[in-house]
Amino acid sequence: MNPNLFRLQAYPFERLRQLFAPVQANAAFKPISLGIGEPRHAAPEVVKQAYCDAIMKSGGLSVYPATAGEPGLREAIGHWLQRRYALQLDTATQILPVNGSREALFAFAQTVLQPRADGQSALVVCPNPFYQIYEGAAYLSNAEPYFVNSVPARNFAQDWDSVPASVWERTQLLFVCSPGNPAGAVMPLSEWARLFDLSDRYGFVIASDECYSEIYFRDEPPLGGLEAAAKLSRADFKNLVSFTSLSKRSNVPGMRSGFCAGDAALIKQFLLYRTYHGSAMSPVVQAASTAAWNDEDHVRDNRAKYRAKFAQVTPMLSAVMDVALPDAGFYLWAKVKGSDTEFARDLLANYNVTVLPGSFLAREAQASNPGAGRIRMALVAETAECVEAAERIVQFVQSRS
Repeated sequence: MNPNLFRLQAYPFERLRQLFAPVQANAAFKPISLGIGEPRHAAPEVVKQAYCDAIMKSGGLSVYPATAGEPGLREAIGHWLQRRYALQLDTATQILPVNGSREALFAFAQTVLQPRADGQSALVVCPNPFYQIYEGAAYLSNAEPYFVNSVPARNFAQDWDSVPASVWERTQLLFVCSPGNPAGAVMPLSEWARLFDLSDRYGFVIASDECYSEIYFRDEPPLGGLEAAAKLSRADFKNLVSFTSLSKRSNVPGMRSGFCAGDAALIKQFLLYRTYHGSAMSPVVQAASTAAWNDEDHVRDNRAKYRAKFAQVTPMLSAVMDVALPDAGFYLWAKVKGSDTEFARDLLANYNVTVLPGSFLAREAQASNPGAGRIRMALVAETAECVEAAERIVQFVQSRS
């Protein structure tokens, strides 16, 4: 077996299962889970209809799909990028449909990372807390992750200035996530400018994870990586690829559909890799994805539901916890007194509500775990259930005071 497989740590939800194994949840309350970021709003009818129509269509399942995706899907994605970010991309060379951003983020590292001539391991710089796929992608590419802690006082921005030049010199890939998971912070243009400057100086590639871009609470939508590049006169998107998914935007995580876009040279090589990897998207999923990217009504409705939900839940919890409305995403990232794992365990035991300990989403780096003492709450259920969970959490916090 590849020895790097044994370097992979248990996924946060497996660690949560182990934490809760000896816990007897209070059966007086129905169980409510805020632990997993799985969208639970209904999938849009326009997407379901397109999916069903594609199945019934002759040839929908009887042909091999093209790895590059159908021209109609790439054009729909291109039109969405133009509407959303005012960008004009070449749909043939700068856009590639993928089977969800998770799969693509992991696979992209295999394309970018390469052995160093000096024998040292290449480095993959990641935010901390982070999406665990980044770490696994580094290890399975024979590279090493380097974690950059977030700073609560700076809206959970990463402290890029803390990274020494010796690390940047070995860096081949930088993962960024904006809006971020779990804190929901959006990277401003100045931060993008800093990263582009570092990329130009040291030659590393930036992979921008933007799967939460369409769930936001401010009037202005979050700035995207490609949009930032265009604003900074980098229209060729040198060393930049952005990854976007339909899972959160359109409530269709089961479709496993998204796309990556950016630097044409990187997209070309990633397409070559995926041709061998067998990563072509089903024609049925392509048809449903095309319908999803072409429709904004369901996205606005979905965003309105999250805004209404957070408007009710956030004030309730902020009265007893250190928590605030994020820039975007569907998580609340709250500070708790004492151990985050004890908080999560005792909350389940007493009130049958599941939350995710923040320390499970981070690694010890620079002598600290930036997720310790925090919890992540995914407000993905319907409003009434989230409000009930918040009421129980308020009671639990007050009982611990």
